[in-house]
Amino acid sequence: MKSIYFVTFCTWERLELNFAARQVVMEACQHFHGERYTIFVGVVMPDHVHLLIQPLLKDTGKFWTIGSILHSIKGFSARQVPMVMPHIDKLWQDGRHERLILGDRHFHATVEYIYQNPIVAHIIKPSETYPYVWSNPSIENSASVSLAFKENRQR
Repeated sequence: MKSIYFVTFCTWERLELNFAARQVVMEACQHFHGERYTIFVGVVMPDHVHLLIQPLLKDTGKFWTIGSILHSIKGFSARQVPMVMPHIDKLWQDGRHERLILGDRHFHATVEYIYQNPIVAHIIKPSETYPYVWSNPSIENSASVSLAFKENRQR
């Protein structure tokens, strides 16, 4: 069964990432999109990341785990961020928060929550675009997401 998860991970001691570091983290999140996982939407905030993510199948017939996916994202970004943000010792807190998405309404509410995060945090105004939010074009068509979600839940 292909499950969809809402995942959050935070910087060490809520370290605030500069703009270049946020870009590095966003690119790290997107790197294996379509290969190891599908990201429906993600946002890199100054001190945390939210992803709505669905692990994909490995060649072995098993799904990538959230742990292995985040190990890759966090490990790569932890090596790259110090190049654009010197004096970084530890970048990420250990662990993560994850919630299984339980249905279409939960999925869409989570998408909206992620989109609204920079506005609620007063980083941008509602009329502005936050450059460190990314969405998969498939979520723009609610019907196709609903259908894909229902098909994946039935497998």
